[in-house]
Amino acid sequence: MNEIKLLMGNEAIAWGAFQAGVRVVCGYPGTPSTEVLETCAKLNDGTMYVEWSVNEKAAMETAAGASYTGARTMVTMKQVGLNVASDPLMSFVYIGCRGGTVILCADDPGPISSQTEQDTRRFAGFSKLPVLDPSTPEEAYRMTKYAFELSEKLSLPVILRPTTRVCHGCASIKLDGSRNVRDQKLFEKNSEFVIFPALSYRKHFEIEEKLKTCSEIYSDIPFNEVYGDAGCETAAVASGVSFSYTLEALNSLSIGKRIKLIKLCAEVPFPLRFISEALKGVKKVIVFEELDYVIEDELLKMRTNLPQKIEIFGKHSKDVPYAGELSCASVKNILSKLLNPEPVKTEKFPEAPFIPKRPPVLCAGCPHRASFYAVKRAMKGKNAVFCGDIGCYTLGNAMPLDMVDTCLCMGASVTVAQGLFHAESFFGDTAENSSEKLKNSSRKYFSFIGDSTFFASGITGLVNAAFNGADITVIVLDNSTTAMTGHQVHPGIGRTVMNAPAPKLSIEDISRACGAGFVEVCDPFDYDAASDAVKRAADYIGLSVLIFRSPCIALEKQKKKYTVDSDKCIGCGRCVKELGCPAIFIADKKAKIDAITCTGCALCSNVCPVNAITIANANEVKANG
Repeated sequence: MNEIKLLMGNEAIAWGAFQAGVRVVCGYPGTPSTEVLETCAKLNDGTMYVEWSVNEKAAMETAAGASYTGARTMVTMKQVGLNVASDPLMSFVYIGCRGGTVILCADDPGPISSQTEQDTRRFAGFSKLPVLDPSTPEEAYRMTKYAFELSEKLSLPVILRPTTRVCHGCASIKLDGSRNVRDQKLFEKNSEFVIFPALSYRKHFEIEEKLKTCSEIYSDIPFNEVYGDAGCETAAVASGVSFSYTLEALNSLSIGKRIKLIKLCAEVPFPLRFISEALKGVKKVIVFEELDYVIEDELLKMRTNLPQKIEIFGKHSKDVPYAGELSCASVKNILSKLLNPEPVKTEKFPEAPFIPKRPPVLCAGCPHRASFYAVKRAMKGKNAVFCGDIGCYTLGNAMPLDMVDTCLCMGASVTVAQGLFHAESFFGDTAENSSEKLKNSSRKYFSFIGDSTFFASGITGLVNAAFNGADITVIVLDNSTTAMTGHQVHPGIGRTVMNAPAPKLSIEDISRACGAGFVEVCDPFDYDAASDAVKRAADYIGLSVLIFRSPCIALEKQKKKYTVDSDKCIGCGRCVKELGCPAIFIADKKAKIDAITCTGCALCSNVCPVNAITIANANEVKANG
């Protein structure tokens, strides 16, 4: 195939893997990595196995097993997902792979949609794995193919670490190959697959030797390049997408001839020979890299062995920011300050129109709003703590719902609630605060967790809660999809990503099997029943699980709309103040409903104290829309 396609970076990576002959692709959705696996599923011609695993750990273990057969495998996740997968990863490195294995781990500088700004290159150094760091979607395509070859050359998994702008940027890419799939082999038993202390000790030496070999390979790899005059005394070293920003900034400032630009897209392990040669004659180095100071630290370590003295500018010198994304503009400003070139000419653009700030909010008609409201209504005046989790429902923290008191990581709502329960059970044991104990004994501990997160890492918390006697209530917000990342399937859906039928696992049955003594399922839009169910769950002594089940509004929309009878509306604003639905607003001191965004969930009609909100007829919808 020699075809030019406009592809997103994540799609380009999937195409690279597909043409490299990947057999097994496993992953867990997480922005900015999600589209890689989804594209693999679309490209599947029957010669691949693709799965959304229940979490990153399961995905890594499945990929490892597949690689033992000699199959090329890929596992996909975002940077925080690598924390979940770290246990099998660390041992997988020691066992090594047979078929080329690529760990696609996308980093999120900013962060735009993550809990942390952690740098996967640090994790790679810790786990002793090579990293490839593409600077553009085109390079991501070529690097993916190369990563499989490198993995097989070293018998080690290789991490491909694109960042958000590479993942979601688009480019016209020439697809220069066709699918190159190899015959599948059977797994051959060998003691090398069984990790034991003696084996680990021996393998540790081997891994260190492999990394030295990889450093030499990286010194000749075409992805690391030098631009500019060899005689320059100033160099900019840039990695990943920061290279693209730096190249554009140098061209924009017209100082490209004064600076040597060293591109590092394969920097872990550090290509010592390549850098030593590239820095010949250089006296000043400016390092541009997003997130951690990985390259900068390596340069600081190696500069004592260079024949000339060099000054290094970067994050440690506070010339480059420690946190957040870089951009062409920020790189341009840093270069201007350090090099004092001609004053930067400010480009004039038309003034952008005013855009009001729009804080993230649950969609109009989202069943989670009804669930949060039911709990809030049932617990009004009670002493309760609400532990949140990762997903759409994190937005339950926003006013006016204000129903998320903690949020740590995937699945932590269940275990954080347990920690609070156990720790606070000691409160009041001293004479000084014994009077507070009685008051605190009535405190209720809630966990809010989504259906996909339940399967990802909530089940473990349930077992722990039941086993250790935690008196908590777990509210499962089941909208029957993985909504936040784009509606991926999970074990409660009944089909796989390859659209094959699958067992539809019951959250209620699993909860009972994990030891929950109280399990109920309820429709959150059943206004009074939902509130009563919360009260029963909270009154239960021990582990209680209440499942609020209603499909995601983005997948199943109601056909009816609601409207406000202005004659009846008293302008109390309760519908706005208590629900925060983006479809409802106040105009002329009366509540109004936007017919376009209204989904007909009816929650507002239950809240209205004067029954002013009713189902709209066709004329009203047309008039308000």
